Amino acid sequence: MASIAVCPGSFDPVTYGHLDIITRGSKVFDKVIVAVLHNRNKTPLFEVEERVKLLQEVTAHLENVEIDSFNGLLVDYVKQKKASTIIRGLRAVSDFEYEMQAASINRKLDPEVETFFMMTNNQFSYLSSSIVKEVAKYGANVSDIVPDVVEAALRTKYKDLK
Repeated sequence: MASIAVCPGSFDPVTYGHLDIITRGSKVFDKVIVAVLHNRNKTPLFEVEERVKLLQEVTAHLENVEIDSFNGLLVDYVKQKKASTIIRGLRAVSDFEYEMQAASINRKLDPEVETFFMMTNNQFSYLSSSIVKEVAKYGANVSDIVPDVVEAALRTKYKDLK
């Protein structure tokens, strides 16, 4: 049976740190479903459909990666996709406490679902979507932290918001 993993997140926007985890995950699992979360607790810069499109563009070279979106509980989505693993990236020790709680509740909700933690490459350990948005909002160069298509989308988005 093929190993299927779900890599969930808001990806608002996708960064090279996200791509590091997605790419490395695609080498471990037969199929990786990158799932964009509809998070009602956040006000995103990009609509879900925009994030899905950006992710499709920047992962097009990864044949075993599929992009999707979801609402609701992650474990329900994982089960619906017939996956058995959740991939989560860790940047620093500070991420671990939250991720451990999330993995624990997911395990309680569905003991068949495993969480696979991957340490982000050190060169991306400081990177978050929030930082990218903050830097891009003021017109700073983000070309070394996001793919070109994402940089262009950020420039357009912030130009339109002015």
